[in-house]
Amino acid sequence: MLSNFKFSRHLSACALALTALTSAAQAAEKFPGYDRFDIAAAHRAWPVQGAIWYPAANRSYVGVVGDNPVFEGTRVLMGPEVKAGKHPLVVLSHGSGGNMDGLGWLSSELVKAGYMVLAVNHPGSTSGDSSPRRSARLGERARDLSAALDTFLADPYFADHVDREKIVSLGFSLGGTTVLQSVGLQFDKALTEEFCDAAIEVAGCDFYRKGGVDFSKVDAALFEGNFSDSRISAAIAVDPGFTVGATAESVAAVEVPVLLITLGTKKANWKATDTGPSGSGLDTRLENGQPVLIEPANHFSFLAHCKPAGADILAEEGEDPICDEPEGGDRGQAHSKVVKAVADFLAKL
Repeated sequence: MLSNFKFSRHLSACALALTALTSAAQAAEKFPGYDRFDIAAAHRAWPVQGAIWYPAANRSYVGVVGDNPVFEGTRVLMGPEVKAGKHPLVVLSHGSGGNMDGLGWLSSELVKAGYMVLAVNHPGSTSGDSSPRRSARLGERARDLSAALDTFLADPYFADHVDREKIVSLGFSLGGTTVLQSVGLQFDKALTEEFCDAAIEVAGCDFYRKGGVDFSKVDAALFEGNFSDSRISAAIAVDPGFTVGATAESVAAVEVPVLLITLGTKKANWKATDTGPSGSGLDTRLENGQPVLIEPANHFSFLAHCKPAGADILAEEGEDPICDEPEGGDRGQAHSKVVKAVADFLAKL
């Protein structure tokens, strides 16, 4: 009897251990791994903040990033091991006033599909540090992405897990502009100024107007330069801003695949983010451009889900109604459509 008792106890212990291992594996599958690091950036006065989202090999502990009074955060595993193998990499650029954790809903979904996501905070146009004048220095944002790649691909732990043949940039709004620059699109100050002079109250232009930005005085080297990075083999631009300012020569020279996602109907989308025939026409001008329309939606549908009190907080502070959806719109459904469009595009690379 004693031997049977010991044997049963041993089996129970093994069962508990297997259950614990299974639970850890399930947690690693359910949540993305997440870590932060400093990016050495010669063009900045101080290091740029970076974050990496990745497939986890095991469980560490669960944390929440991107959570604030307005937006829901995303659950992550803080600093676990990276799942074995090499993973394609998406370099993520947030929009004006956004941040590297605010698009956690998308980063998390990309990790589920096997991707790593390298995100940065762009000084001068990030949450709590968003200046019209500094945001107009477009090239600094593009250089942030290249600096992030320099740092990450030299990291003694993460570098060996990157599939360097599959590095893609993805950006939203002004971040969409940034990732287009990362594959060679160049911008003309005069074209941008002409557009905003004619549409001074248009979303985007009004932001620069409030800062007294005169595009003719913006440093040409930080606006009109070529900021392409040969390590980036494709780009995904979601509602990219000010593509009316792109030079015809640079549009014709972009050869890599580019996914252009428009949020909302062609009749109702923002002028500054219109890549269709009534805007910059970039949808058809890029040799390997692939336009996708997500509707019903609006520009803000790409942001994280709002908390119940989010809309009231924004209204009290006089901010844009970024929690609102158009008639018939659902942010969750818009997110799902974006994820499918991105996944379909990436799968063909």
